[in-house]
Amino acid sequence: MTTDVTVTDEAVASLEGTADPRLRELLTGLIRHLHAFARETGLTQAEWERAIGFLTETGKMCTDTRQEFILLSDVLGLSMLVETINGDRAAGSTESTVLGPFHMTESPVRELGANIDLVGGGEPCVVSGRIVSGDGTPLPGAVLDVWQADGNGFYDVQRPDLQPPGNGRGLFTADAEGRFWFRTCVPSPYPIPTDGPVGELLKATGRHPYRPAHIHFIASAEGHSPVTTHIFVAGSDYLDSDAVFAVKQSLVEDFTPTDDSSLAREFGIANPFRHARFDLVLDRA
Repeated sequence: MTTDVTVTDEAVASLEGTADPRLRELLTGLIRHLHAFARETGLTQAEWERAIGFLTETGKMCTDTRQEFILLSDVLGLSMLVETINGDRAAGSTESTVLGPFHMTESPVRELGANIDLVGGGEPCVVSGRIVSGDGTPLPGAVLDVWQADGNGFYDVQRPDLQPPGNGRGLFTADAEGRFWFRTCVPSPYPIPTDGPVGELLKATGRHPYRPAHIHFIASAEGHSPVTTHIFVAGSDYLDSDAVFAVKQSLVEDFTPTDDSSLAREFGIANPFRHARFDLVLDRA
């Protein structure tokens, strides 16, 4: 006879036939922690039903271009925790951070120096640097996937009526010296989507939805472990209160104002503009 005392052990015992040992380990931990949570908080039937409804509505918000469950994971700090647990990188390597919910479409292949800001309206800037190994050796042919919001803080998939597909995105191949460069606009702080269950959760808990200004990157090269990361704009609002807890000090970079005419000619950009330069350092696989 099942009771509130025996149900946890019975549920765990039901996994004995699980062929995959890791799956069994994960489900065992999940059951024990969920049951402990329910006991510790005295979870009521009404609260359980409300939680089921919340998760159901979260699933309904997911589309090919929006992942509400990743957003939920982000605002609960789970995404950052999992990334940190699995982000053991050598000293000096570029630190990783969360993927975020908007890496949902394939970035268009672009030539080095291309402008990924197809709509304008933001402050023009150049982002440049190198992709290198841990010892500083350049990685020729390394691949850099880039995506960011527009000057108003929206991704292309959020406003398809106002932004062409692929705006703020680009897939670049580093040159023979591991260098990359592209033109864009200076990113701005923006709110994560609040028109779904995650927004309701933030409102109920008195939290703001804002993220500091940043650009997303995934850098990869043969023989090296890829890194998913951001570059945050130094001085941006919300660096100390990112809604998804993703800021690491090593990822904050200056977007330096410049009116260097020779540099402007080199990058094919009008003066004045901002320039962010940094290296992305990969670990050997």
